[in-house]
Amino acid sequence: MIKACQVTLPHGITLSCRTAGQQGRPVLMFLHGFPEGAFVWDVLLEHFAQPENGAYFCVAPNLRGFEKSSAPAEVDAYRPKHLMQDIAALVAQICAPQGGQLECLVAHDWGGAVAWNLAAAMPQLMKKLAIINSPHPGTFLRELQNSPAQQAASAYMNFLIRPDAEALLSEDDFRRLWQFLTNGGESQPAWLTDSVREQYRKIWRAGLTGGCNLYRASPLRPPRPGPPHNDPAAAAVTLAPERLKVLLPTLVVWALDDIALPPALIDGLENYVPDMRLQQVAGASHWIVHEQPERVTACLQDFLRQTHSL
Repeated sequence: MIKACQVTLPHGITLSCRTAGQQGRPVLMFLHGFPEGAFVWDVLLEHFAQPENGAYFCVAPNLRGFEKSSAPAEVDAYRPKHLMQDIAALVAQICAPQGGQLECLVAHDWGGAVAWNLAAAMPQLMKKLAIINSPHPGTFLRELQNSPAQQAASAYMNFLIRPDAEALLSEDDFRRLWQFLTNGGESQPAWLTDSVREQYRKIWRAGLTGGCNLYRASPLRPPRPGPPHNDPAAAAVTLAPERLKVLLPTLVVWALDDIALPPALIDGLENYVPDMRLQQVAGASHWIVHEQPERVTACLQDFLRQTHSL
């Protein structure tokens, strides 16, 4: 059974969370992306809380700015270091019986951006990492700087940083946000039922500024040359490769039909993640957690049962 709770962290941020399982058990933590919320993980929370599937205590926080979590007004409050601070503090609080360490951090989209950085900077917080369609910062920067195809696929980011983005996204019963979830098509996928749509509306009605601020605070966007912006964005970014390495056992599940994050982003990923297990999934989009929850669950279940280096 899914339970909702509020966790207040030592630095004053409160994260609304969804949980399943018994506190004190080994912990799995799940991080969502945009324009989603913690509820997208409910099927996995319930599965991995079951005794036959590991009896984990499963926790899915809403990131700052989403649902009932704290939503600071300043754009700078959504820089990666602050998001990392939130999750590191949550891990310390939730995982005290386990010495402050997760069994695995599982993440998608923006949650993955937080997870990649956290695994590189603070690997002691987790035994394993699982990423679902979220680009590693090293390969993402490479593609944003050098690939016209990736720049075109990521052009939506420069829409989301507009000062009127929240108002535009809210128009016509969130018409533009539904287009995100249908990959720009008019047909409604089978997973997007009326009840799921209402869960999304609840997240979006709580506020869209936090989600948009994730994009406003990050330079990893396509450049906008010339007036009126003259914004170099990713073109002006330099990242030290040695600071991006993730040495933890890592599962990467990559849906190959992701129109925003094409498979070129996993090319060369082994240079940053030497202990990696890569599962490529044909016929699935960015929303693979919704589309193929059984496939995602099976990949993660198998990964968690691995006791040795991949």
